[in-house]
Amino acid sequence: MVLTAALRAFPSIFHGAALRLMMKTIILTLLLFGLLAAALWIGFHALRLHFGWGTNGVWGGFGEATATVLVMIAAGWLLFRATAMAVMGLFADDIIEAVERDDYPHAAARPVGWARSLRFAVASLMRTIGWNLVALPAYVLLLVTGVGTVGLFLALNAYLLGRDMADMVEPRHPALPPLSRGSRWLMGLVSAILFLVPVANLLAPIFSAAMAIHMLLGRKTTKP
Repeated sequence: MVLTAALRAFPSIFHGAALRLMMKTIILTLLLFGLLAAALWIGFHALRLHFGWGTNGVWGGFGEATATVLVMIAAGWLLFRATAMAVMGLFADDIIEAVERDDYPHAAARPVGWARSLRFAVASLMRTIGWNLVALPAYVLLLVTGVGTVGLFLALNAYLLGRDMADMVEPRHPALPPLSRGSRWLMGLVSAILFLVPVANLLAPIFSAAMAIHMLLGRKTTKP
């Protein structure tokens, strides 16, 4: 079922609504990261002036820029997925309506409204950041194994992504039975793997939303 949903979701990423949603997600995500980078630079600059580090302006500025870049690299690895999924959650109705109109014309989703979408986005972001911060020491310790960090990252984020994807589509179809825990984790794993692939990770939020729709509604259409 997961493989079928993933294959059916692939064409959806080229839908006009999906491409527009992808651009919104990318622009807002980059904007948030730009604001974070600016805040970090201002913070490092204030610390340098407060403690008198690097009295030479050129070298001091280089240190601030280096520290900002290093933190942003770490933040990008930890936060890009969380931020992109949270931002996409605000506009999820666009892709859900497009996919259902094409593949499930008799299963119109019930709009959940901006208030609920905003709560979902904030909860998703906080949950992802929180659990990954808790797992951060384990990520570092498992670096010596070569694959342990990636394995833990995939296992944890498969659970988190699966929950996000289910929370995104299930409230729009309250009459349908919810996805099982195993189905949630498996589709979350597919999504988590995609987020690790450069360039493809830009499409991952759209693909994940489309796959969740097919996972939920595909069961109904395949029943005798």
